[in-house]
Amino acid sequence: MQARDIAVNLPTVTADDPVTKAVRVMAVGRLPGLIVVDDAGRPRTVLPGTQVLRLAIPESYQADPALCRAVDESHADLFWQELGNLTVGDCLPSQPARPVLVQPDANLLEVAALMARLRSPLVAVIDRDGTLIGAITLARLLTSLAVVGPGD
Repeated sequence: MQARDIAVNLPTVTADDPVTKAVRVMAVGRLPGLIVVDDAGRPRTVLPGTQVLRLAIPESYQADPALCRAVDESHADLFWQELGNLTVGDCLPSQPARPVLVQPDANLLEVAALMARLRSPLVAVIDRDGTLIGAITLARLLTSLAVVGPGD
């Protein structure tokens, strides 16, 4: 089985999208992360869910856990909605990590090894010119491995 056989279309975001949209896209789609694409549809970076969450948490709270405890519960539940006009691009490092990519003909072992090595629950499948053609989630990979046996 190859990457193209298990890749699915998932929603993506761009660097210009608001962080709040990125959080909502991931939550509504129950995605393990997001693929950030450029204007041509090529993956710019792949963000595991924990990194998407990190985009939504103001740096002051990440740097000082005591500050988090000082916020009352009703406001603590709404922190991510206070991001204003912050975009995904505003929150990405100046040199984002290279996207986690595979070609459509990659076998499942290659996909699994890449996910494990880079600790990414999401891999972008790209064609020869680098355009996104689908994605493989960790759940989709594990399901595919579990249902395929010798001779299948």
